[in-house]
Amino acid sequence: MILDKKHAVVSGGGSGVGEAIALKLADESNLVTILGRRQEPLKNVANKHKNISWRVCDVSNSDEVNNCYKDIRSAYGNINIVVANAGVANSKPFHKMSVSDITSLMEVNLIGVFNTFQHAFMDMKADNWGRMISIASTAGLKGYSYVSAYTASKHAVVGLTKSLALELASKGITVNSICPSYIDTPMTDRTIKNITELTHISKEEAIEELVKLNPQKRLIKPIEVAKVVSWLCNKNSSSINGQNIPIAGGEI
Repeated sequence: MILDKKHAVVSGGGSGVGEAIALKLADESNLVTILGRRQEPLKNVANKHKNISWRVCDVSNSDEVNNCYKDIRSAYGNINIVVANAGVANSKPFHKMSVSDITSLMEVNLIGVFNTFQHAFMDMKADNWGRMISIASTAGLKGYSYVSAYTASKHAVVGLTKSLALELASKGITVNSICPSYIDTPMTDRTIKNITELTHISKEEAIEELVKLNPQKRLIKPIEVAKVVSWLCNKNSSSINGQNIPIAGGEI
């Protein structure tokens, strides 16, 4: 599945799913710019492929994203594909949550998606072609205990996806989200570590608890998400629009 050469932006591209997506798109001859808050992980990923460049950028800051896009646009041309992968997660009982627990998640998980999409819109409109893809979660499609703030933020992304897809449908731009269950990434490793520290169960038991709702009883691999991104960017996927695609072994 080879794409025509495009300029793709992948937020949260320094590890895990973002890294897998960047490498997959770069392997398909696209120019890829990865964004993140930390320089070293971004440099490490960029060093793995000649088609990948990097920029430090906080996607929750609209001005910072706008200035970043101006910079990379002058270097690599219009932005054709945006994969809003940057995200944060936490777990806390509802009665122990503060307002900052939910606003801090919304700033990255929702506002970050909004910013990465919006500042690329004019490029896509000018070219009459574009792909906006967010990496949401099964938590955007259902509820889970103890992660109400995270679930709310991902439901918001799903709502943004559905509405924006309708708004941009006549402009050659598709908007979709991918909704994985727990993925084998450093973020999930941190979740597993938190579980073991709080409950004193083993790492293996913690993983078993995380995957119990997945009928395949396993963590999702980052490359599985990356391949769906590649498919959504393919010229033959132009009718796939406004979808929130679960990668969850049949959970949803």
